[in-house]
Amino acid sequence: MLTWLANLFSSKTARPENGRTVRIVRAKYDAAATNPDNRRHWANADGLSANAANSPEVRRVLRNRARHEVANNSYARGITVTLANDVVGTGPRLQLLTDDSNANGRIEQAFMQWSKAVGLAEKLRTMRLARASDGEAFGILTSNPALSTAIQLDLRLVEADQVCTPDLFRADPNAVDGIVFDTAGNPTEYHVLRQHPGDMSASGGREYDRVPAESMIHWFRADRPGQARGIPDIMPALPLFAQLRRFTLAVLAAAETAADFAGILYTDAPANGEADAAEPFEPIELEKRALLTMPGGWKMSQMEAEQPATTYGEFKREILNEICRCLNMPYNIAACNSSGYNYASGRLDHQTYFKAIRVEQSHLECLVLDRILAAWLDEAVLIPGLFPSGLPPIAEWPHQWFWDGHEHVDPAKEATAQATRLSNHTTTLADEYARRGQDWESQLRQRAKEVALLKDLGITPLAARPESAVPEYPDEEPEHDDEASRNAA
Repeated sequence: MLTWLANLFSSKTARPENGRTVRIVRAKYDAAATNPDNRRHWANADGLSANAANSPEVRRVLRNRARHEVANNSYARGITVTLANDVVGTGPRLQLLTDDSNANGRIEQAFMQWSKAVGLAEKLRTMRLARASDGEAFGILTSNPALSTAIQLDLRLVEADQVCTPDLFRADPNAVDGIVFDTAGNPTEYHVLRQHPGDMSASGGREYDRVPAESMIHWFRADRPGQARGIPDIMPALPLFAQLRRFTLAVLAAAETAADFAGILYTDAPANGEADAAEPFEPIELEKRALLTMPGGWKMSQMEAEQPATTYGEFKREILNEICRCLNMPYNIAACNSSGYNYASGRLDHQTYFKAIRVEQSHLECLVLDRILAAWLDEAVLIPGLFPSGLPPIAEWPHQWFWDGHEHVDPAKEATAQATRLSNHTTTLADEYARRGQDWESQLRQRAKEVALLKDLGITPLAARPESAVPEYPDEEPEHDDEASRNAA
């Protein structure tokens, strides 16, 4: 036994090779070692698969806790709502890129009218909120005869609780709770309960409908290969939200205790000494702003707040910064407070956040919007006169989606940079308008109408003022050339 341990933790010398001695060293990773110091920390580490780790019971607990925090914690509510507003905004706008500009405008206008009729932007924001707290969002492409538009397509949202299989056979390798896959890993059908399991009027029925995969939109973020169901985006921050609320309540309780006229009676007299009798642990009602008389031999000591409330602001900032990190959101957006930022640091933090927003919008386009557009076109092609003749097949129609642009903190600097990019041909009008979520063709046509009207009215447009030289960041002092300063002096 001792020899085996010695061979395990010591190096060995192999036979000489080409006149040299080859030394074999046995090594290990510190992170893979389990010792008394880290045993409890890694106690919950397991080797479960993605779907086994995200079992129905685990997802149910995470959903309930995330919804509780979003409903009762103002920071959790504000962070998730801000994220949904930044990702979806006022809603996506379709731009077709076929050669027939007249047909593009007609179809885009029809899609916009349908989007407003079904409340597409609001439903997309609800889906983003559901993904943050539930981990996934479901929408069923169905028909709604009550719509005012000729196209009756509608998107009916379903909560994640309702997508499940009560009679799931665990030995089926091609089925996950609520979803059935084919041998290639593609979803073929979804199981949707006819009643929400948390509905007060639900009778505990286990009946469900089999919705084909072509009619179901399932939006979630897959963090592991083979993952079929999602977990809340704010899941890593759930313990932090609880700690923030507990610390806030502790600080408030300490402040109330210090502010109240509360205390404890004690005596310096020895046991059975000369002091009036007093009942132990009996509360005494005290009147505010009154002069009190203590029993003979007794003293009163007021409660003091020993809790270090002076660190509350620093703790709150650090824990909020850690909470919003799992959403790639900077602290000043999560807290709606930029008092500790300067211009440069604010721009730097926003760059990472805006990049994450673009990634989410791209994911939303591929997984949700393109499928909605395909279903809309399949129904719109059946309406006589909507599509002009001579267009190529629908599958060959190029298109893109426009989103709300993000306002620059310094519009003058952004306008100057935009003019510079256009003058040196490093950008295009299409790209610059797309940054603001606008269609460059419609904007130029509108501008042409305005210029023509100005000429008819005899109004001369004012020329843009040249921007004065200002430092790149207002919070920073401009650099000076010491030698030039001495020569000027």
